[in-house]
Amino acid sequence: MAKSINRIAIVVWVLLIAAFAALHALHLRADFPNHSPWHMDYAKYTDEGWYGNAAVRSHLFGSWYIPGDFNVAPAVPVWPFLEWILFFFTGVSMVAARGLAVAFFIVNLLLSYTLLRVRSTCWTALLALTLIVTNPFLYAFSRLAILEPLLTACFLAALNLAVRLPRSKRPIVTSAVIGLLYTMMLFTKTSAAFLLPALAWAILAALHETSEGWRPSPVAIRSLIAAAASAAISTAVWMAFIIHRGLLADFKYLFFVNKYVKPPEWYWPFWSFWWSFHGSLWIDTILIPLAGILFLLALALLRSKELKNLFLNPVYGASILAIAGYILFMTYQNHPQPRYYVVVAVFAIFALVLAAEALVTAPSRMQLRIPRLLGITVIAAALIAACFNAFTTITWATHPEYTWFTAAKNLTHYIDKHPNGKRLMVSISGDEITMMTHLPTLCDDFGTMELPDKMAKYQPGWWATWNEIDGGTLEDIHTHFNLEQVASFPAFDDPERDMLVLFKLHPLPNGETRDPGVQNLRVKLPGDTFDLDVNNEP
Repeated sequence: MAKSINRIAIVVWVLLIAAFAALHALHLRADFPNHSPWHMDYAKYTDEGWYGNAAVRSHLFGSWYIPGDFNVAPAVPVWPFLEWILFFFTGVSMVAARGLAVAFFIVNLLLSYTLLRVRSTCWTALLALTLIVTNPFLYAFSRLAILEPLLTACFLAALNLAVRLPRSKRPIVTSAVIGLLYTMMLFTKTSAAFLLPALAWAILAALHETSEGWRPSPVAIRSLIAAAASAAISTAVWMAFIIHRGLLADFKYLFFVNKYVKPPEWYWPFWSFWWSFHGSLWIDTILIPLAGILFLLALALLRSKELKNLFLNPVYGASILAIAGYILFMTYQNHPQPRYYVVVAVFAIFALVLAAEALVTAPSRMQLRIPRLLGITVIAAALIAACFNAFTTITWATHPEYTWFTAAKNLTHYIDKHPNGKRLMVSISGDEITMMTHLPTLCDDFGTMELPDKMAKYQPGWWATWNEIDGGTLEDIHTHFNLEQVASFPAFDDPERDMLVLFKLHPLPNGETRDPGVQNLRVKLPGDTFDLDVNNEP
């Protein structure tokens, strides 16, 4: 009877998780949730287009590459390649791209379960999935066609192989596959370099049982070498291809634009670390502190056999190192963004449930049962948090808004109804709009060619910006064009970027060009017609 009730409870629990997973796939045209704590994240109006532009251009315009524009595929080719395959079946569509991201989110749930079940109970794994699938932060970002869901999937797949190395009949071959998965991680998102220690630890910790003490066994050493060699060779093959095709400049450019200016003060890393560490509260203001408290408690009680085994658990150790590695990445960048914490969120939840399990299963004699009671209390608090999170997630899923799709559609409709030279627009959100409406665009902020040269080469007829005009961009446009403000389209909730403003570009007569060294081009000039403010702050 008890077993039957237990089976029914597990089935109901799994169905509940599946229902919340299905919520992620609803209303994929909808905005990133408006008025959320992460409204300032630029990914919602730039990254989906940027990282998929090679696939989009290939299908719509016959070539994935636009010389001088922002071409990210040489540096991060995995995601655009998958989108390119997908678009053969679906056509170019933002919904299809977001559906691919949601598919990887669901894959991540399955991979999380199989990973946790290697050394943990069914309830531990299901608790982790519950916390993941009800989390509003993960709901918001898993529905964007960005790189983090795929990066997480590759990492989880590699960890699944790593923790099963002791059972593998061919551990060297398995390790070589792990190396290939790491290469996929690196060419999905370059920040995967900071996840390498976590993956290496998983391999060593998994094979620890076959070694004497802390000394790695020969099979552990050979496995690490095989994984490293596989990753190095596959990375070298891609780099050789990039160099052969003359795409090295585009490859390096992604690193150039992601290198942020560091403050002059010697103590800036401490402030950067604090902001990066503190930013993890974007994930959840209850679950994240609980995970931190349990980590510190586990350290304090390390003499206990159960908690010592917790740190020897390759999944727990890899989770802690993954969190630390990504926070180190954000500290080094000095540029924490909410979307970066997608990876941190999954592994922080792993760390929470594994530590809670270790406390709950601790011997009753251990310090008057305090650890066990604390573990039960933490699990109860986590479930309460999951209930509140579930309510928020359901609210967002059942109240979609479509301001971004509407703005993109109306902007494209305006351009088609009011011809002005080439049907080509320049905008920082251009690649997003291309994916949604198939309007040809260029990026005004990034590219291996300077914007004045890009404008002269491609002669666009239109430009769109958000809320205000950047003085530097205005200067670049003024070298060849005058501006006429013609339409505005409301979108999103960010008070600094909630109005997409469209301009006609009028070429200067007789091919004339202006010289920014001779006159100030960062202000409204004769021939311009606009009332948008110009921001000339550095």
